Amino acid sequence: MSDADKEAQEGVVERGKHNYSAEDRYVRPDDPTLLERLEWFKDQKLGLMIHWGPYSQLGVVESWALSDADADWSRVGYDWFDDPEEFKRQYFNLNTTFNPIRFQPEVWADLAADSGFRYLIFTTKHHDGFCMWDTKQTDYKITGPDCPFRTHKYADVCKHLFDAFRSRGLAIACYFSKADWHTPYYWAPGMKRSKPSWRGPSYDPAEYPELWEKFVRFTHAQIMELMSEYGRIDILWLDAGWVRPETGQDIRLREVVEKARQLQPWLICADRTVGGPYENYVTPEQTIPERPMSIPWESCITMGTSFSFAYEDTYKSLRELVCILTEVVAKGGNLALNVGPQPDGRLPRGAVRCMKELGDWLKSYGEAIYGTRPCAPYFKSNCAFTSKDDLIYCIYLYPKEPSTVPDSVVIPYAGPVSAVDLVSGQEGLEFERTDGGLRVALPESDLAASDLVAHVFRLRKAI
Repeated sequence: MSDADKEAQEGVVERGKHNYSAEDRYVRPDDPTLLERLEWFKDQKLGLMIHWGPYSQLGVVESWALSDADADWSRVGYDWFDDPEEFKRQYFNLNTTFNPIRFQPEVWADLAADSGFRYLIFTTKHHDGFCMWDTKQTDYKITGPDCPFRTHKYADVCKHLFDAFRSRGLAIACYFSKADWHTPYYWAPGMKRSKPSWRGPSYDPAEYPELWEKFVRFTHAQIMELMSEYGRIDILWLDAGWVRPETGQDIRLREVVEKARQLQPWLICADRTVGGPYENYVTPEQTIPERPMSIPWESCITMGTSFSFAYEDTYKSLRELVCILTEVVAKGGNLALNVGPQPDGRLPRGAVRCMKELGDWLKSYGEAIYGTRPCAPYFKSNCAFTSKDDLIYCIYLYPKEPSTVPDSVVIPYAGPVSAVDLVSGQEGLEFERTDGGLRVALPESDLAASDLVAHVFRLRKAI
């Protein structure tokens, strides 16, 4: 494979962040069941994404440092080694010390449910190939003979986590990397490489079709384990967008997804950055689209600065989280808010604080979030708009802590309105039409709130 071909494959990811498919590459499903499930998905608004594996012990970026082609950004701060090959051996041996004995799936599930999350996206396997379920295809797994956690009552992490979240009413999405840098069927030992390692296979699948076929069968077997042995799965969330037919890495996705849907006909598939019939929704990463999108989509954004656990990480404030969530929802998307658990099995305190504070806010104002659809003017200035039935919601954001709260605000909405209420507050507010929109008088009780994050208005359409 030429360097130009490799560069084209690498273009779907920059510094570990996936680009996202344009709207014109979206293929609308024609299956009524799938269309119904995508409407369900758009109602959910808030998912909890979890990146967890042996890499949490080092507090390093998940998987990416194994790829020499990504070393310039993924190995920043690695100061204990000189030989990249020795580092890879160290990384792949982290399974022998991964023992998160303080893991309590019920505690995670209770916190997520109480904090307003509606579904879970969990990393069953990242690019490094370590499996967080009891797969029968490899011993490089949480229940493997070399992993000390294998004797723990929660050793099959995926099983216990999925059961706990399902029992609290949350849906389940399986994150699964189509690449696998541990299996000899992808990074095959002994193959001559133009680079020591890169994120693609160590050989050209066209030159070694039998070896590639072993990888395809291995991948299908793992996906079908998750689809057949771990209860109801709502979403198959596929990472490693460089694994696609156009790059010579055809894993025959249609074949395995159709087989999975024989067991789980409601299954949504998110084949990131690939486009076509199996990218049922698109997934911007650490970013929000500039404009509203008319297709199903979900921004995956971290609570801290890293997807995986990072020592001494900093976490977003409630104000930042509300601004992110409301902009995403106003533009028609869902927010997958990510946390990286600690190596001992607990969620970091900063992440717990993020979840609880956002949950408290949603208990008061979730009416303007859940089950809504975008509404013009969508996201304008500091106002996020959503709609539900004959109601329009305006989340009037205060991006910075206000020194004083105004006695009135102007909502840039041009449609006819019969009444204006505060969600979880006073109803029947006084308002008047101005050139800039609706000028709404605020009740005196709201004027002293120095830590105010947003006013949430309910606009009733005029009949």
